[in-house]
Amino acid sequence: MTLFEDLKWRGLIKDIAGEESDLQKVLDGKPFAFYWGTDPTADSLHIGHYSSLCMAKRLANAGHHPILLCGGATGRIGDPRPTAEREIISEEAVQKNIEGIRAQIKRLVPTAELVDNYDWWHDKTFLNTLRDIGKYISLNYMLDKDIIRRRLETGITFAEFSYMLLQGYDFVNLFKEKNCIMQVAGSDQWGNITTGVDLIRKMLDKPAYAFTMPLILDATGKKFGKSEGNALWIDKEKTAPYAIYQYLINSDDSKVLEYLKVFTFLTKEQIEDVYAQHQAAPEKRIAQKTLAYEIVKDIHGKDEADNAVQVSEKLFAGDFKGLAVKDILTGMKGVPTFKYTEELPLVDVLVNNGMASSKREAREFIKNNAVSVNGEIFNDETKVITKDLALEGKVIIFRRGKKKYFLAEL
Repeated sequence: MTLFEDLKWRGLIKDIAGEESDLQKVLDGKPFAFYWGTDPTADSLHIGHYSSLCMAKRLANAGHHPILLCGGATGRIGDPRPTAEREIISEEAVQKNIEGIRAQIKRLVPTAELVDNYDWWHDKTFLNTLRDIGKYISLNYMLDKDIIRRRLETGITFAEFSYMLLQGYDFVNLFKEKNCIMQVAGSDQWGNITTGVDLIRKMLDKPAYAFTMPLILDATGKKFGKSEGNALWIDKEKTAPYAIYQYLINSDDSKVLEYLKVFTFLTKEQIEDVYAQHQAAPEKRIAQKTLAYEIVKDIHGKDEADNAVQVSEKLFAGDFKGLAVKDILTGMKGVPTFKYTEELPLVDVLVNNGMASSKREAREFIKNNAVSVNGEIFNDETKVITKDLALEGKVIIFRRGKKKYFLAEL
């Protein structure tokens, strides 16, 4: 399977600047330089960026040269959002964010050449920009862009309106200085991408290539992103590797095949085999487990992926020995939680905190070995639940029956 065929099978090609046949020839032809960019709106990338990172790795693995742009200039303006203007962040924050993102890109895409568009924008004057770039793009052309049309009713500043000129010229500069002939981005960047292609044609009289990937949505139709409030950060200090694993292992059946194609480097045959096993026994969640393992392994390494599997299996079995409390809390997100301030006998703890409806019912649970504390069966109703039982001095885990968990926070 050629690179183009693989990308098509994975559903990774949405919009194409020009003819599909031309894009196919370039992708499957001689090595070339391409770029993907991101603005430093935070000091870490997140899973919403990960499909683009995977794309960069796919093209790099095929022999093409990745240039990953971190927008020190464009990040000072902000790409127009569909609903409202982005908050302007300080120059100090922009620089700090760039440093964090560049370190992640270098680790995840080792062959990438890293560039910052501030390097070619910081000494351009306003007059030079209007004269050298603005004269090539008409107002009608800019107003016809979807993101601009959607913002006209609510209002858009001149700064955001001009953003497409900045990103468009980034492509021109990389074309001239790095012989970069292709740009790849999410489909929400289509207007900015085509501006770059048109500027290269008008300013340099050269052909350039570009395509977009479809935006990856969760089962509720939301993007994986910071603005949507569901960001899974690539920085392990912001989002623990196990938290990513836990989120992905709960992926909806309707999305898991798409995610396997987009987010993993498994072959077509491997993905089809995994999905066939999943369809034969969906309750085993083989596809979700494979997806979660492959992504955590790629982002954080095999050791973290293996640890995530171990934590997941231990939590499922009710074995909490050796587990970090942060991983336990991640795995038990949504479990009923209560504050434990007064040391009481087990029977009273069960009744007072909704684990049993009465002392009679609580005694039945205890007598039938249906109550465990931190994974150990407690069958003495008079046993006082002391605070020193708390794991890491923070939580005590109660289980009633096989599946009913409760967390006591000190």
